[in-house]
Amino acid sequence: MTNMIRPALSLLVLMTLITGVAYPLVVTGVAQVAFPAQANGSLVRDASGKVRGSSLIAQDFTGDGWFHPRPSAGAFATVSSSASNLGPSNPALATRVFDDATKQQVPGQGPVPLASLTTSGSGLDPHLPPPAIAYQLARVAAARNVPVATLQRLLDEHIESPLVGPPVVNVLALNMALEKL
Repeated sequence: MTNMIRPALSLLVLMTLITGVAYPLVVTGVAQVAFPAQANGSLVRDASGKVRGSSLIAQDFTGDGWFHPRPSAGAFATVSSSASNLGPSNPALATRVFDDATKQQVPGQGPVPLASLTTSGSGLDPHLPPPAIAYQLARVAAARNVPVATLQRLLDEHIESPLVGPPVVNVLALNMALEKL
């Protein structure tokens, strides 16, 4: 029996050291050397060096003077990041979307873009399509007392074209540029 247990335990300890200690240390070391910004969370800093957020996670901006991200099922907390799991037949989803649409509706501007009313799969997507940002231009321009054309240029400068999928705008990057105006 000992002839079978000793090699099994030795193999268990060896594989634990390889896969649980050595491999993670090597991967972390390579990531820190090759991609330090990404390995440390893709942090976004302001001019003074203060961390403002991550380019990968939506931030909650409130008030009329800011561009708002899409809703978050996890209240923008990474600990509880997840989708809301409310299906199309769930009345709670319809109520939330209706309430959000009522709050965001701009008279004479048509319906609120769907991306501004629905959460992403992770609940933390930092991007919105350009039309969802454009819908907010008049509100932000009025709150900041700047011409809509100025904000439109700022929006145009922040449109990203990923390799796959439609163009998007990182709301944190846009709001940081807005802060510099």
